[in-house]
Amino acid sequence: MLDRLQTLLLLTWRRLPRPARRLIVRVMAPSFTVGAVCLIEREDGRVLLVRQVYRNGWGVPGGLIKRGEDVGSCARREVLEEVGLRIELVGEPAVVVDAPPQRVDVAYRARLAPGAEPDAISPRSPEIREVGWFGLDELPQLQHEAVSALAALARASTQAQLLRSLDRLRPPSSAESTGSAGGLSA
Repeated sequence: MLDRLQTLLLLTWRRLPRPARRLIVRVMAPSFTVGAVCLIEREDGRVLLVRQVYRNGWGVPGGLIKRGEDVGSCARREVLEEVGLRIELVGEPAVVVDAPPQRVDVAYRARLAPGAEPDAISPRSPEIREVGWFGLDELPQLQHEAVSALAALARASTQAQLLRSLDRLRPPSSAESTGSAGGLSA
């Protein structure tokens, strides 16, 4: 009986116009804010951290995505607004879902853009109190969002290294091992 009802509801759902389905999902589903954060690394391995006026501890630069904005563009914009630094995003981002506050952070690794001066950083936004470069062995007290972002980026980096290792270990396909397509010689 319950399976029939579920099937009937799904068939009805399928017939609804797409805008109606989207409206229902937006009303029924929990909403999350989405932000972008950056772990910016200098060539010597030091990372950029910021202290916000309204928070305890140190964090990574970043902020909320504007409506219609690409997440990578948001990351670059926030860093420029907060510390006056142009950056390049490196690799694929990691995603951190923080359920209780209903927040999703897209965490990027980044490096300085060509011509960017690492010592020219300074607070450029009223929300930033202090900025600094820190070695990984001398990190100050971090905000929990920064710890989550760093952990997610470390996991993503480890997974990428593992995938590269697995690709090197994968035996060649039969076509590669025989030197011809389908194992047929010409």
